[in-house]
Amino acid sequence: MAYSTDRILVDDARQVRRSKFSLWVFFAIPLAALIIQVYLPLFQTLRFVSRIELPLLVTVYFALMRRSQIRGLTLGMALGLAQDSLLSQRIGMFGICKTLVGYFAASIGMQFDVEHPFVRMILCVIFYIFHQFMYWVLQRALLDQPVIFDIQSTAILAGVNAIIGVALFHFLDKLRARE
Repeated sequence: MAYSTDRILVDDARQVRRSKFSLWVFFAIPLAALIIQVYLPLFQTLRFVSRIELPLLVTVYFALMRRSQIRGLTLGMALGLAQDSLLSQRIGMFGICKTLVGYFAASIGMQFDVEHPFVRMILCVIFYIFHQFMYWVLQRALLDQPVIFDIQSTAILAGVNAIIGVALFHFLDKLRARE
């Protein structure tokens, strides 16, 4: 298969390549994302790190690159529940949101060439906003909490997370197994 850099949309879902990773990558990278997400904000000077959703970005990356809905939603569920259990939150809130993101990211990964940095940036923005919106819906519907969905700050944080996501994806691309 000739892998074109000019095309974004794929004609056939079987045309896309599934990326292969070493086994240690599937454990080390999500664990590192969780540790950074949970423990770095405990330091007063690094409190801003809590606004960067590294577990979400890792879920999106592995779901896009593996192109398997089952693996995407499993990774999203595991990362979300681990994040819920490490933070002082209701168990399952991040689990549900990241499960949906993992499934949809894998579904999109089968239809698009997700190697383009622009496509990756757009997908990071979309999935961050979707994740925050689903979290807001769950807070309103399941927990009956009167929370407000702040569109402006969510859009700004989506852009910041997308820029970090593209850089992270570039680093993670180097960890792929050679073919």
